[in-house]
Amino acid sequence: MKKLKIKRPHFAWSQLKQNWRSWDYYLMVPYLILCVTGIVMVYSSSAGIEMQNGGTPQAYLVKQTLYVILGLMVMFFFANYSLEHFRQRKFLEYSTIIMGFLLVIVLILGRAVNGARGWINLGPVNIQPVEFCKLYFILYLADRMARARQHGRHFLETKSSIGPLVVAGAYLILIFVQPDTGGVAINFAIIAVMILACDMRWAFGVSMIVGVPLVLYIGLQQAIINGWIHGGYRAQRFIAFMNPFGNASGSGSQLVNSYYAISNGGIFGVGLGNSVQKMGYLPEPNTDFIMSITSEELGLVGVSAILILLLILICRMIQLGVRSNSLYMTLICYGTATFFSVETLFNIGGVLGLLPITGVTFPFISYGGSSMLVLSAAVGIIMNISIQQNKRRLEMGSPFLTTK
Repeated sequence: MKKLKIKRPHFAWSQLKQNWRSWDYYLMVPYLILCVTGIVMVYSSSAGIEMQNGGTPQAYLVKQTLYVILGLMVMFFFANYSLEHFRQRKFLEYSTIIMGFLLVIVLILGRAVNGARGWINLGPVNIQPVEFCKLYFILYLADRMARARQHGRHFLETKSSIGPLVVAGAYLILIFVQPDTGGVAINFAIIAVMILACDMRWAFGVSMIVGVPLVLYIGLQQAIINGWIHGGYRAQRFIAFMNPFGNASGSGSQLVNSYYAISNGGIFGVGLGNSVQKMGYLPEPNTDFIMSITSEELGLVGVSAILILLLILICRMIQLGVRSNSLYMTLICYGTATFFSVETLFNIGGVLGLLPITGVTFPFISYGGSSMLVLSAAVGIIMNISIQQNKRRLEMGSPFLTTK
């Protein structure tokens, strides 16, 4: 009688104890501190305005706490789940179809917030497809590029690159139509850096990453100055960016009040819960402008501490990518590091007036369920890569040997 072969599950409970010994605290500690800080700042920035509007002060506190708990569960799951599952053909096909379906549905049935139709309302839960698209692009393109390199060829030199590039272009257009300029920019940066990391010609890669956004920026600026674009939410944001104090009573009020909040905070801040600008002066104080409130209450010291924690996460991702001899894992690390970096830069640049306000949230600190789940999943996947590297290092006795 033949013995039945039992297929090993992707999520092996027997390995949890072993994985825990290889846990990466350079990822875990900053992640936990940022999540807790996010809960505190969401509560501080939203309680006052909720009371003014007749709501419950703890409303956003409860929601954000639940999102963080779910995020921890998601992070833990992805940290112990087999990455090979994400490379299966069926998984990639189904995820591509689902992602495209969500991006189309959000244009038809999505809820419009601040001029962008980017949320699918499912009762008490709102799903933002563009957030999930970031992680999708990382996993999808990492697999496609790694498979192309197995044949010793550059990704763009193979016929297999046509499909992924068409999908990426189509999804970017769908995101742009919402309109979500920040989402387009972040996803474009992820795609560009991953292609560049896949041994593409440096000159073309740098020109694509730097040149295309620069041309679009100059073109949009000239279109508004010459009067080719009138009104519109995106145009008003760009006008406010160009001259916020000239439009202080209109489209520039957000940026002007952000300046006031940062100025009030100084080096050490006015104290947790003592922000003035969150009491109706700054819109979305718990999402887009939460770092302005953080700067006002915790000062430069508090903001610097948050940025340092994020920098530790990003540098650790890059380090893991450099150490790995698996191109698939390297691309995931670089794509995730780009995701975190660009999202942080866009939010900070917006509240400082260095970039147009695009509605991009700050990682882990801003309120949001979709964002928290995606960020946690991304950290979990990087943790998974780090665990594999640590286990391999302990087995081989070398700090630089990794799984293939």
